[in-house]
Amino acid sequence: EVQLVESGGGLVQAGGSLRLSCAASGLTFDDYAIGWFRQAPGKAREGVSCVSSSAGSTYYADSVKGRFTISRDNAKNTVYLQMNSLKPEDAAVYYCAADIKCSKFKMDYWGKGTLVTVSS
Repeated sequence: EVQLVESGGGLVQAGGSLRLSCAASGLTFDDYAIGWFRQAPGKAREGVSCVSSSAGSTYYADSVKGRFTISRDNAKNTVYLQMNSLKPEDAAVYYCAADIKCSKFKMDYWGKGTLVTVSS
């Protein structure tokens, strides 16, 4: 079965950095776009970033542009989200998701999430 496993979450101070990883299995990794989404308590799930299957295209929510960078290592079946200059409003459970194309709203496969906490 398809599995997406996030890691790298934790507690970081505002202004700090964190790198999330999404390890995929059960799918042909380089055929899939991988996106990152987040959900804070009491809020809807929000699309954060996405990278196309070829890594030729990347997308970022306006709220994270210039601070977050998405990348992929197809040899490792892993996508990363480098998060810099973290703000308290970045605190959320972060999920990675896979589909043939990036979507702001819906993806076919989802991980279980990793918690990012940002202290001020």
